[in-house]
Amino acid sequence: MIHFVLLISRQGKVRLTKWYSPYSQKERAKVIRELSGVILSRGPKLCNFVEWRGFKVVYKRYASLYFCMCIDQGDNELEILQIIHHFVEILDRYFGSVCELDLIFNFHKAYFILDEILIAGELQESSKRIVARLIDAQDSLVEIAKEQASSLSNMIAQVTK
Repeated sequence: MIHFVLLISRQGKVRLTKWYSPYSQKERAKVIRELSGVILSRGPKLCNFVEWRGFKVVYKRYASLYFCMCIDQGDNELEILQIIHHFVEILDRYFGSVCELDLIFNFHKAYFILDEILIAGELQESSKRIVARLIDAQDSLVEIAKEQASSLSNMIAQVTK
């Protein structure tokens, strides 16, 4: 099981967090501080697995972001690396070569994509095509809602004149 997902920039700024195990706000801040210090200080030639507090943290650096997932000791690290890569590929497909700014300004989309891939710390959907179809459906629903809200506000503006 995945206990949490962290996306950390090279400067140590947290860009996305998703917690699947209960942690208080104080514990979350401490976890982020500890792990960002451990992961950012590691050399590029070291392995992508870190033992931490009786768990394993699997991370992978893509451009300026570290994608980190905390798992149980008995879980398969290579499977988690595949899940991280799967998430990055879907982000790349959606944003067209995803970068840190895409995640900063469209964090809600990144969370939506992550929620389509993982549910309760377990892999939900492994098909990129299905996830892309779900994201497109969500985008079209948002556009329809925007159009309806715009037409409603236009009607209200005309009536109140």
